[in-house]
Amino acid sequence: MTTTAPTLGGVHHVAYRCKDAKETVEFYERVLGMKYTTAFAEDYVPSTGAYDPYMHIFLDAGGGNVLAFFELPGQKDMGRDENTPAWVQHIAFKVADFEALKAAKAHIEAQGIDVLGPTFHGVFRSIYFFDPNGHRLELACDIGTDEQYRELARVAPLMLDEWSRTKKAPRHADWLHQEPVEER
Repeated sequence: MTTTAPTLGGVHHVAYRCKDAKETVEFYERVLGMKYTTAFAEDYVPSTGAYDPYMHIFLDAGGGNVLAFFELPGQKDMGRDENTPAWVQHIAFKVADFEALKAAKAHIEAQGIDVLGPTFHGVFRSIYFFDPNGHRLELACDIGTDEQYRELARVAPLMLDEWSRTKKAPRHADWLHQEPVEER
């Protein structure tokens, strides 16, 4: 039997756990301007039938993207994967340009939140901070040229093959780390 992979139309939503649904909604509305759109609350999980009361909240992240959270009061306290560095797992949101990124940093810091960056990544710049649940968030603005993105696409398979063999960082895109003096 031959099967065909599904045709995807994008990400419907991504879901994470939160400590407090109301606090989470208020944070994302105040800090990132997201609109709280929907809530589902059940005593039984529809997919498994298990008894596990929850509140499932949805926020409009712009561009047809939805960020969702589950508050699970019957479960153990929230934690994080201690075997994975805190900088690895994060949610990254796009902003229009570098000026918008700098304005966002000022707004977030005015909320009393520590912000790291802007960090230069060659074809984008970003800032980092944490939500009240301990999730790392990133705001990023693209700064690359079409030629740079084409070059990254060209070397991506080469880099993956080399990484798979050596587990050492390939040098095909070292130019990404050369920040222009005028942009610092």
